[in-house]
Amino acid sequence: MLDIRNAVKIFERGTSLEHTALNRLNLHLDAEEFVTIIGSNGAGKSTLFNAICGTFLLDEGSIVLAGQDITYLKEHRRALSIGRVFQDPMKGTAPHMTIEENLSLAYSRATAKPLSFAPSRKQVALFKERIAEFGMGLEDRMKTRVGLLSGGQRQAVTLLMCTIVPPKLLLLDEHTAALDPATADKVMDITRRTVAQYRLTTLMITHNIASALSTGTRTIMMDEGQILFDISGGERANTTVDDLLRSYSASRHKALDNDRMLLQDKR
Repeated sequence: MLDIRNAVKIFERGTSLEHTALNRLNLHLDAEEFVTIIGSNGAGKSTLFNAICGTFLLDEGSIVLAGQDITYLKEHRRALSIGRVFQDPMKGTAPHMTIEENLSLAYSRATAKPLSFAPSRKQVALFKERIAEFGMGLEDRMKTRVGLLSGGQRQAVTLLMCTIVPPKLLLLDEHTAALDPATADKVMDITRRTVAQYRLTTLMITHNIASALSTGTRTIMMDEGQILFDISGGERANTTVDDLLRSYSASRHKALDNDRMLLQDKR
């Protein structure tokens, strides 16, 4: 489904600030895999997502999605088959527009039809049915401007916008990190159900190591632009947070220095 081969991205090349964000990275995902990604700040996680989405082009390497080479495809063309939910609840929606209007725009874009603010009755019924599955009562607030919603409600709307027409690949970019713990748990429950129901191939960045090990089918740890660990099946099921931290320290000869990750896993 997704093949990334020998991906290289170097920022500020030739200057004192030169930084290799992706260093000959290789990654393969089968269809319907749900892979969680962890790693310290600067490990290359968001750079990987930006490369997949076409925010910038790779310096070297290739990206193939569902058999199509998208390495040099424009960002807006990739958006037709890739859904992305950001950490910031303010991203991904038009706050001055209603839930209904946002979903209509997302639906039009995903189906390659002319952009429309005014959905048909059939589409409104579809939107209400899908958003009711989230159990947040948003089906009764379709005329509410998205800017008036809470962070968790907005993330739920954004998730639906990305999946109202199931994408070939769903990217979850720390999409619960800005939420309070109870709301984050609710959004993660919605996420798991949506991914399972529509059998979505998914990559999820998270700073919560325990959540990474218990969510989806596979976990990878990135460091210095490379994949350091890639575990699944019984190996992942038998791996604890402490096991992973010890493995990291043994491999890199240093402790993981991301306080945010460590504190979240002690909650």
